[in-house]
Amino acid sequence: MSTHADESILLIDDDSFLLDMYAQKFKKCGAAVESSSDPHSALDKLRKGSKPSIILLDIMMPVMNGFDVLRTIKQENLAPQSCIIIMLTNQGQEEDVRMATSLGAGGYIIKASALPSEVCEKAFTIAQGIRTNHA
Repeated sequence: MSTHADESILLIDDDSFLLDMYAQKFKKCGAAVESSSDPHSALDKLRKGSKPSIILLDIMMPVMNGFDVLRTIKQENLAPQSCIIIMLTNQGQEEDVRMATSLGAGGYIIKASALPSEVCEKAFTIAQGIRTNHA
């Protein structure tokens, strides 16, 4: 398994079991990981200076959905320009993918179609592809 010590991940998902599982997988890959089960606390982390290189964001969450979180991150410039935001969700409808892309998501991973270890590699592959295209 490749090491990604240069990556810092912010995971945002209301499912604490999945949050812990993905955090462990990303840490095993060498990445620094912050996680938040509440969209508002995730936005607070960003407002207080957290500078992740990758944000993984669920869509279906209570109080504030992932699209609203993404919209807020973009409107308030809460993430570094180089930060890649990837939707990590079970919402696979084409309209959801289009909405995420139109709001500035760099990638889209369906939880149900990927093992947790595959989620890590897919996230790093998406980020690397975007960075290579912008270099």
